[in-house]
Amino acid sequence: MKKIVLLVAFCLCMGNIFAQDADKLRDEGDAALNAKNYTEALAKYGEYLKLNEYKDTVRIFNCAFSATQAKNYAEAAKYFDMAIKLNYNLDDSYTGAAMAYRSLNKSEEFFKTVEEGLKAFPGNANLEKMLYSYGIKQGQAAQKKGDIETATKMYKAVLVASNKKYQEGALYSLGGMLYNQGATKLTEIYPLASSDPEKYKAEKAKADAQLTEAKGYLDKVMELNPNNANAKKLVDAIAASLK
Repeated sequence: MKKIVLLVAFCLCMGNIFAQDADKLRDEGDAALNAKNYTEALAKYGEYLKLNEYKDTVRIFNCAFSATQAKNYAEAAKYFDMAIKLNYNLDDSYTGAAMAYRSLNKSEEFFKTVEEGLKAFPGNANLEKMLYSYGIKQGQAAQKKGDIETATKMYKAVLVASNKKYQEGALYSLGGMLYNQGATKLTEIYPLASSDPEKYKAEKAKADAQLTEAKGYLDKVMELNPNNANAKKLVDAIAASLK
């Protein structure tokens, strides 16, 4: 019986030591954060949260913020995702996680985070702005490389935004890209009209399909903004080509 009592006392003692260690790390993390020593804050909070079993939502968010400031975006994404799962400060947590994934250039995770954030906070200005700038930038980069499939995916991802200007920009990017593809194709196959009429007919059908798809996007641009002169020019050019 005496041994059992001693064992219980030992366990209680160890528990108190761990609690004191955790409190010390938490306080050191807070002090480092207040001093804007973000690398130190990240380290102290990280150790504290392990001992705390990741139950302190305030410090999880603080840890994510510190990681962002320290430009440790992998850790920032990790802790912001924790905050999201724990339903803590969701607006800022979704924004922080999206920023981290954008910095890591993890497109799939970025778009997934933004989409979930916009479901929770429809029309969130920060998320929509990030979505537009990242989607258009990545789309343009892919388009420049000739990767039309990826460019299309990037531009279409922006259409989740409710902001009409962002929608207009993404739709115009899609329409303009497909117009260029179709128009270039028509120029390339023109000599076949006399040398190989059958092949010309088949290739022209492909170009016409691209132009028709482009017109669909550009028509939507005109619905959003009837004064978009560039979109109107392309619509008129497509109409002339499809005659």
